[in-house]
Amino acid sequence: MADPADQSDVARMLLHAAEQDMAACDALSQAPGIGDAMVGIHAQQCVEKALKAVLSRHSVEFRRTHDLALLLDLLHDHGLPPPPGADWLDELNPYAVDARYGLPGIQGLDRPRVLQALAALLLWAHAQLAHTP
Repeated sequence: MADPADQSDVARMLLHAAEQDMAACDALSQAPGIGDAMVGIHAQQCVEKALKAVLSRHSVEFRRTHDLALLLDLLHDHGLPPPPGADWLDELNPYAVDARYGLPGIQGLDRPRVLQALAALLLWAHAQLAHTP
């Protein structure tokens, strides 16, 4: 099993990266000419990294994945509380790969809803990292 101090460092690093993706998502969502795919990529990455931060903090092993549903299931399987919006966050999954390469069918991102959800998610993640397992 990994050293809890190391896991805590990894968790903080991942959460910082999630915050950077949130900042990018916010900035890009307001920039003229930036499509939903680019905003969605950073939204998906914010969620992915925040979930991985919490899983790391609680020493839950996970494989390399962009699948938000899988990461949410791992939280549940290990008795960890779900983040706000857990019932729809996996709708951002297509932005991890499909949108990045311009595949059709990705459109209509509700940017204000996503930004609010990311803010709530990051608050939840900070609270989870503050909790000592």
